[in-house]
Amino acid sequence: MEKIMQVLIPSKIVHQIITALNLAKKREIGGIMMGEHIDENKFRINEITIQTHGGTLSSFIRSIKDFTEPLRSFFNRTKHEYTRFNYLGEWHSHQNFALIPSSKDTFTMEEIVMDPESNVNFAILLLVRIGQSGYLESTVTLYQPGRKNTSAEIIYE
Repeated sequence: MEKIMQVLIPSKIVHQIITALNLAKKREIGGIMMGEHIDENKFRINEITIQTHGGTLSSFIRSIKDFTEPLRSFFNRTKHEYTRFNYLGEWHSHQNFALIPSSKDTFTMEEIVMDPESNVNFAILLLVRIGQSGYLESTVTLYQPGRKNTSAEIIYE
């Protein structure tokens, strides 16, 4: 039986997301996640981008121009050690909706993992919102080519 993927989210990333969500209010925002492979099926989010435009109360559209330079810089800083440091996936807010990928979310993520030019084995989608208590609520869905989408475990550090 395959071990469930674990996604570690450091407190500095949680604080970045909460700050961005508070500024966006009810509008959806998002970006990409870059991270580190630290053990079998265990990944840590090291950096995120935050795109504050392109979102409405009910949707978010990622802009390619907003993540190409941060991704290039991340790869340069990590010396292009792609087996350890790489693109992990996408994140966006569902402040007004359940933390379940929409059909558009699923289509987009499946497009990413099925695109031969993306050269990825998997991608994760982190959905977030600020809950009633003021804390970050989140879910992670794992997408892999030719496989059923599955939930991953979130570990806050």
